[in-house]
Amino acid sequence: GGISGGERVLVDGEKMPGAAFFPDAKLNFAENLLKKTGLGDAIVFRGEDKVERRLSWNALHALTSRLQQLFLSLGVKKGARIAAMMPNMPETVAAMLATASIGAVWSSCSPDFGEQGVLDRFGQIEPVVFIAPDGYWYNGKAIEVADKIAAVAAKLVT
Repeated sequence: GGISGGERVLVDGEKMPGAAFFPDAKLNFAENLLKKTGLGDAIVFRGEDKVERRLSWNALHALTSRLQQLFLSLGVKKGARIAAMMPNMPETVAAMLATASIGAVWSSCSPDFGEQGVLDRFGQIEPVVFIAPDGYWYNGKAIEVADKIAAVAAKLVT
């Protein structure tokens, strides 16, 4: 399940700092966020260009599942890092949920970050997967980032 509490409630309660509450508990963030199912809205997205998209809980589950299967097929395991240079959009949320469902670590930044900023953030975590768009919308204009993506990907050691 999404939560397992373990037997111990408090360890080293007399120490402050140092006390640990529920030290054996485990919580799967993605599983708990995706408890709900059905046709109700899970995500309502409004893009800058006035585009509106709605994802139901069922659609979010399906998209998250497809991304999880992709990540597993690429060898992503618990503790591995996935980096995303993505705009705020439903696919980014689903990729984060898919990452968390595996127990991998998610790190993200906006595609408007400069090349060095992206490398500073992602270079140190050594991601096994790097997710990026070819462009995004800003102030009514399409901003192409394919060249930046290629430059960043070439400099990531993993």
